[in-house]
Amino acid sequence: MQYYMLNKPGGVVTATVDKNSKTVMDLFPEGIRPGLFPIGRLDRDTEGLLIITDDGDFAFRMLRPEFGITKRYFFRAFGEITEEKIEKLKNGGALYGNGEAARPAFLSDIILSTVEQDRDFIPEDSRAHVLKNPGGATFSAVITVTEGKRHEVKLLLKSIGCKIFYLKRVSMGKFVLDQMLEPGEFRKFTDEEVELAENYRKIFIDLTKKQQA
Repeated sequence: MQYYMLNKPGGVVTATVDKNSKTVMDLFPEGIRPGLFPIGRLDRDTEGLLIITDDGDFAFRMLRPEFGITKRYFFRAFGEITEEKIEKLKNGGALYGNGEAARPAFLSDIILSTVEQDRDFIPEDSRAHVLKNPGGATFSAVITVTEGKRHEVKLLLKSIGCKIFYLKRVSMGKFVLDQMLEPGEFRKFTDEEVELAENYRKIFIDLTKKQQA
């Protein structure tokens, strides 16, 4: 089994092949690509931790919502954050775009700021527009979620009247992004991380055997 940790850069697609866009697999040498695939998906503009492997059982264990694998993201967003909004996320009261209730999500490490202070993190295509209000409220925080639905974090923040303009995944389960990896860089799992992956896979296989018994 092969396991890699990638610090996904913005601007690349989380896929094995894409005719029109650069993918995360294009960041790997051709000689090691066969059989590898990314676990889950990060949006094109989202950065951070992405696990690349050829271990299907491990991937299934990490992705299935019933296993409740926590994922943590660092983000920056436009808007004001209040105790009421924090509680709404914590109580699972936030709604996705289709009106479906979300599972509880938790905010931590909240830092209040302004558009001017965050100007370097704002995408260039919208920077000039939002800088017309340099004192506008922004904030950064870490959010912990357990579902992993498409655009989950962005939809959660939208549901409380905020809009994310920078997003980076920092952990998935017990796997934490190596801060030594620059965007676009990857490395093999350490021995400890391989052992973690094997434990995750073993739990999934044991549960499958019990269900089939």
